[in-house]
Amino acid sequence: MQSLRDETLETASPAGCNLYLTAGANGLRLGVADIRRNKFVALEDYALNPQASWAEQLQALAQENDLLSQTSWNQVRLAVQNRSFTLLPAPLLRPGDEAAYLRLHHALDPEHETVGRYGHSSLEMVSVFAAEKALTSWFRATYPTGKMLHHTSALLEGIIHQSEVGAPRRLYLSLGHQEVTIVAVRDKRLEFCNVFAFATPEDLIYYTILVMQELQLNPDQDGVVVWGDLMHDSELFTILRKYIRNIRFGNRPFDLVYSYRLNDLFEYRYFELYSLHLCE
Repeated sequence: MQSLRDETLETASPAGCNLYLTAGANGLRLGVADIRRNKFVALEDYALNPQASWAEQLQALAQENDLLSQTSWNQVRLAVQNRSFTLLPAPLLRPGDEAAYLRLHHALDPEHETVGRYGHSSLEMVSVFAAEKALTSWFRATYPTGKMLHHTSALLEGIIHQSEVGAPRRLYLSLGHQEVTIVAVRDKRLEFCNVFAFATPEDLIYYTILVMQELQLNPDQDGVVVWGDLMHDSELFTILRKYIRNIRFGNRPFDLVYSYRLNDLFEYRYFELYSLHLCE
């Protein structure tokens, strides 16, 4: 568990703040942003049991956590972390066919899963994803005006926000618990996005080099940016650095302000949570 709160956070009257949540095998991450100051004023990190219902665990935590129990936030956004998603051009979306699109990549379990969608207006793209049905029901009942999206949507918005017009193709990695999301962007346009499960560092470098080869990127020359749950001296980063010459850790999303309470956190952690502030 980790709890970092700025002294200016007023938990009793949160109408001037947004609540951001990410839920998955990495745990439950919670962030609060003061919308007037465009500033993150709280970050909390809780472990979740991946074998148990996320909804039940969030309900239990909400009974103890004064931030989760509040419902008068300006906005609430929840990003679910899983590999059950697909992206398609917005003009091709036919409302009502979301489950059919998803079945091409994921065997949907209607008894325990529901289908959601999120539109990226700047990319003219729609994300279709599966989420735990109980979690979706709890979220809609607790925060009726809240938005649920896939963690890749937050990641994409953060990357596009940081990328530059006219920039060459670049690869971005976001590492979670035994999975990596790989994104390629060129000239502020998405060219590739997928989530790969891995069990060993060798799996991680295999998928990374495979994607680079498919996109005609050179591990000795082209840049790779990394975010996520790893350390500078971890085995994962060691093997990435061994095979990729031009690799670096990423920064927090630009143009936002962060409480001094977050100074002790590595800048390359919690990127998706911060990037929820950039989502519509």
